[in-house]
Amino acid sequence: MSAGPSTNGALRHVLGHLLTPLLMCVGMGLAYLGAFHAPAPHDLRVDVVGSGPSAQVLAQTLQDKGAGALDVRTVADRETAVASLREQGSFGAYIPGQQPELLVASGSSDTSAMAVEKLFTKVAAAQDAPLKVTDVAPVASGDPTGQGIFFLLVALSIGSYASVAVIGGAGAVLPMRIRALLAAAMSLVVSLIGTLFAGPVFHLVDQGLGGVWAMSWLYAAGILLVGVGLHTFLRRWTTLGVMVLFVMLNFTSSGGIYRPELQPGFFGALHAFWNGAGFVEGVRSHVYFGGHALGGHVLVLALWFLAGAALVVTAGAVEARRSGAEKAEDKGKEQAGEKVGAAEESEEEMAEAVAV
Repeated sequence: MSAGPSTNGALRHVLGHLLTPLLMCVGMGLAYLGAFHAPAPHDLRVDVVGSGPSAQVLAQTLQDKGAGALDVRTVADRETAVASLREQGSFGAYIPGQQPELLVASGSSDTSAMAVEKLFTKVAAAQDAPLKVTDVAPVASGDPTGQGIFFLLVALSIGSYASVAVIGGAGAVLPMRIRALLAAAMSLVVSLIGTLFAGPVFHLVDQGLGGVWAMSWLYAAGILLVGVGLHTFLRRWTTLGVMVLFVMLNFTSSGGIYRPELQPGFFGALHAFWNGAGFVEGVRSHVYFGGHALGGHVLVLALWFLAGAALVVTAGAVEARRSGAEKAEDKGKEQAGEKVGAAEESEEEMAEAVAV
């Protein structure tokens, strides 16, 4: 017996919706494997401490052997090297001698510090000397790998973009101003949950919890406003669009696992202005580096928030024009049927997004 018209229609409907998870699979594979599968340093800034010929020769030798992997410079003394590390101007400083010492700042990036330590351990071994490693900006006791901030970013992001799916789906019939208020309220709740995780629950940070909350709220609010605004234009593709923006491109360029000096250039370029990088680097700056360069990272978060607010305002105006046009046409029952169809589509979208 051949499939009836209703079966064919349902099959086409399912196949159309299966396109979304397939695109997610391709996108996640390209983003995550492209960013993380083969980390290798390029232009990784390290210092050799000393002003004599031996320090100059060592620096030049490392630069030449690195073939673009390292950016090696000499600094006059230990104090200068420490200052550079605490301003995130370098990722390691080697002090040669009979008892060589390596200075690192794991608070800037634990994986970068490990890469530098691996390099200079070989240098010290060639001199038959054990290497002493000193961390001038260690991570919090509750975050020994230095990657807790990244996983805090993941929690904030999931809470935010899942809320976009619910507000856009179940709340599609609400006026834009109410959806915007719901977005603001959810960003507050999500940021408070994130702050609890960062402080009392897992002790990811030892100080500056108020600043961590402020950046968490600004980050979550930016995602929610952008997502709510985009829903007016993307409809059932909103989930995919938000995942591209705030998962695929966001997590991979944040610097939470590997900083841009260990990644392909595309993700390093995104790191300069993407909101996840603004959050991760902002929290690092606030907690571990005395607020150095914090203003620039907060500015990135603020610009994403403003972009979201502008999208919401634009979407509200577009919806108002659509509503006026529909009232002018006054299609009666046909219009009511269209609304039922739109509501069903929104419910499908919400269920799909939450399931993902």
